[in-house]
Amino acid sequence: MINFLHNFTPNPILISFGPLHVYWYGIFIVLGIIAALIVALKLAEYYQIKKEGIVDLAFYLIIGGVIGARIYHICLKFSYYAEHQLDIFKLWNGGLAIHGAIIAGVIVMYVFAKNKNLNFWQLAAITVPGLALAQAIGRWGNYFNQELYGRPTTLPWGVPIQFNNRVLEYYTSNYFHPTFLYESLGSLIIFAVLLFMHYLIIKKQKLNFRYIVFAYLVLYSLLRFATEILRVDSTTIFLGLRLPQIVSLIIILTSLTWFIWNSRHTALAKK
Repeated sequence: MINFLHNFTPNPILISFGPLHVYWYGIFIVLGIIAALIVALKLAEYYQIKKEGIVDLAFYLIIGGVIGARIYHICLKFSYYAEHQLDIFKLWNGGLAIHGAIIAGVIVMYVFAKNKNLNFWQLAAITVPGLALAQAIGRWGNYFNQELYGRPTTLPWGVPIQFNNRVLEYYTSNYFHPTFLYESLGSLIIFAVLLFMHYLIIKKQKLNFRYIVFAYLVLYSLLRFATEILRVDSTTIFLGLRLPQIVSLIIILTSLTWFIWNSRHTALAKK
């Protein structure tokens, strides 16, 4: 795998039919969605939730998530899209920001749970393991698009980036940190942790569904904060931090605050 990444230069197009192209990016996004749905349906079985409800939720989450992820990405690159407005619709070129998908997903899920009279936290807990797995799969689309890579490196797993995809600052460098791989592997670990937490609940251990959601938000935000240290793609910088790092910190601090408050509130209620 290491030698393969070090020596192979990917092509973003899987196959072409005349003017029509099938992009690797889209393939990995679809595979991630399918994997997430399978995981959610399997978990729903254990909690005796109707599969039809999960499928309906998945439909709305996909639509809302893609729209939210695209809007968030456009906001990050607003100066570019202000001058290249038609590129807003070119999803096959990449540009789906996970923080936007999470924000949109929370809104969609809250409205869905309220309308269907379902437990929001249980639905969210069922969804986040599949989301982590989808992220692990989807990040490989960034590899084939040669985007969102890290700083130059001499490590054996550095990936080659073509000249037209390099940032000007590192135009003469040849190999770069595969931040897509770091985030993919980290997301797989998060997926395993979340599944284990579900296992504890299924085995009647005292664990709240909210803690699974909390674990996802904190663990992924920590992972994203770390990978952003290496990334070189342009984004807003504030107080020496990249915008995704700032958003990650906000999510971590908000989640920790909620966790402490909820723990104290629960403890007082038992007295």
